[in-house]
Amino acid sequence: MTSAPLAARLGRVAGPLFFPVTAYGPDGAVDLDAFRAHVRTGIDAGAAAVFACCGTGEFHALTPQEFRGVVAAAVEETAGEVPVVAGAGYGTALAIQYAKLAEEVGADGLLAMPPYLVVADQEGLLSHYAALAAATSLETIVYQRDNAVFTPATVVALAGTPGVIGLKDGYGDLDLMQRIVSAVRTELPGRDFLYFNGLPTAELTGPAYRGIGVTLYSSAVFAFAPDIALAFYRAMDGGDEELAGDLLDHFYRPLVELRAKGRGYAVSLVKAGVRLGGLDVGEVRTPLTEPPAAHIEELTAIIARGRAVLEKHGQERRG
Repeated sequence: MTSAPLAARLGRVAGPLFFPVTAYGPDGAVDLDAFRAHVRTGIDAGAAAVFACCGTGEFHALTPQEFRGVVAAAVEETAGEVPVVAGAGYGTALAIQYAKLAEEVGADGLLAMPPYLVVADQEGLLSHYAALAAATSLETIVYQRDNAVFTPATVVALAGTPGVIGLKDGYGDLDLMQRIVSAVRTELPGRDFLYFNGLPTAELTGPAYRGIGVTLYSSAVFAFAPDIALAFYRAMDGGDEELAGDLLDHFYRPLVELRAKGRGYAVSLVKAGVRLGGLDVGEVRTPLTEPPAAHIEELTAIIARGRAVLEKHGQERRG
């Protein structure tokens, strides 16, 4: 157990950031027992943090009551071993409600996802995230993607906002990210602001993001193949370019190419992978759909090739 601030805990992580799927039973209701088992597997495999009810966890599909139950289950299962960060989204009023639910059940922080549907200007986005950060005592990471893309000046303002500790980038413009990092470093010298690579299958772009100083990343792969994800993390962290390159060539690139074959595969393909691993977490909720059998077969083969790479480089890398 630790009471250290979330920013400090995430700033010294030694493993992948785990984004668990939300489990559903045969009747479509949330299955908290299966979810707990999923979270426990990730913690035991070496997860550095648990991000519950975020994009991979189908935040969009959960009622407030379900959200509260799932975040509470994550908090109880981790028991302080690693921090728990909960998703929060929609418009300002609803995002605050979700944030307060997460705070009530003991989450350590928030991942603030883009507001629902509207395309706001920079002033409006800043006001939204400032209000969300002020609504609870939870430290907040702002998620840049889709309709929430920031100028460097806005990120400087966010970095100076009490309660906002970092930016997760799901937009993928490295030129913009380099300018953001530079602007915060220049305008707020000494500010320990965190940056995360939040692109789907972030490992594929990991080397590029490391080039601009962004080493933290979300790992959807860790949800269904933690051995592969952890081996890649250790290879990147330890400078093992041969292993990292082999995994990029034979696992991550094929996985990204498969992911591009279907809408919503950043979630449904991950959930299929968890089921392939032996844990029945159910199917995705609508409007997402399940991958066809042919794509599940491709995923099975890609996972097997990833593990063959681990075998090639030695069993000790799978720990």
